Amino acid sequence: MATIEAYETASGRRYMVRYRKPNRRQTSKRGFRTKRDAERFASEIEVAKDRGQYIDPRSARVSVGELGPAWLSRQTHLKPSSYRPLEIAWRVHVEPTWAGHRLSDITHTEVQDWVSTMSETRGATTVQRALAVLTGILDEAVRDRRLFASPATGVKTPRKVKKPRTYLTHLQVQALAREAGQYGPVVLVMAYCGLRWGEMAALRTKDIDLARRRLSVEQNAVEVGHKFIVGTPKSHERRTVPFPELLEASLREACKDKPPTALVFPAPDGNFMHNNTRGWFAGAVARSGVPRLTPHDLRHTAASLAISAGANVKAVQRMLGHASAAMTLDTYADLFDEDLDAVAIALHAAAEPYIS
Repeated sequence: MATIEAYETASGRRYMVRYRKPNRRQTSKRGFRTKRDAERFASEIEVAKDRGQYIDPRSARVSVGELGPAWLSRQTHLKPSSYRPLEIAWRVHVEPTWAGHRLSDITHTEVQDWVSTMSETRGATTVQRALAVLTGILDEAVRDRRLFASPATGVKTPRKVKKPRTYLTHLQVQALAREAGQYGPVVLVMAYCGLRWGEMAALRTKDIDLARRRLSVEQNAVEVGHKFIVGTPKSHERRTVPFPELLEASLREACKDKPPTALVFPAPDGNFMHNNTRGWFAGAVARSGVPRLTPHDLRHTAASLAISAGANVKAVQRMLGHASAAMTLDTYADLFDEDLDAVAIALHAAAEPYIS
């Protein structure tokens, strides 16, 4: 059982609680101004030990600044393109505010106020990412038994406002490809195969099966900072994507006289193509008269054209390389809703001869 002792200081009487930790080692906590405060602390300690929830108060004296870099270094499971935004969030938003705070001093209200203030000048994605970093550090502290509970739990963040997507028609895709000139095949591959930019940039001639009209998506070349990082596709799943006959001639020409490991669509310097929307792509968009869009919108266009052609959600998932059909449905629910009208019309046409 804990014991309470009074002692005198220059400021008056104070109280100290002596107690044993779960490992039976004796420790103490000093500085209680009233005996009642000391008794409350002693009671909380005994209850926590009985429930297996004891946290050594000294373990929570470490600061966020001491734990943050170590937490970041353990995020090795992330791809470089996912890790870099977290590192930036730590350096720009989390470290300046929280580095000097000890774990034991952080309250839920303080975290909520930080998020609310940041939301006034930053977008939802930035705010959510910064909170994710702080939450990750605090959650790890809970698992390491430095904290009993995370003060970031239940913090409310601003909602992301979904921007309306741009879906091109077949006619618009062809117009954009024509205006893209030598990069026309890039437009067609992205608009009809649904590849991410990095997947398109990493295509090599050995990945093109002209006889079966298939693309093997084996790698993803992502520009992080000022260099390219080559890895597996985003979901870590390699996949095979069919391409329509209209792409055959362009792909045959792009692979002509190239060794198997050569890039299908290299940049002028022979390296991977930069995802620069202010260059040839922006010019092609302007000249073609299609709605303003980014290269990634061509991936959305591929989903739209596939669904309108009758592809089911599982086929679209496999084409796009989504981790699950649920993700595909969540992303393109509006397109599948429109597809339901066609289903209703088809069902009526099939049943009409039998309606009396």
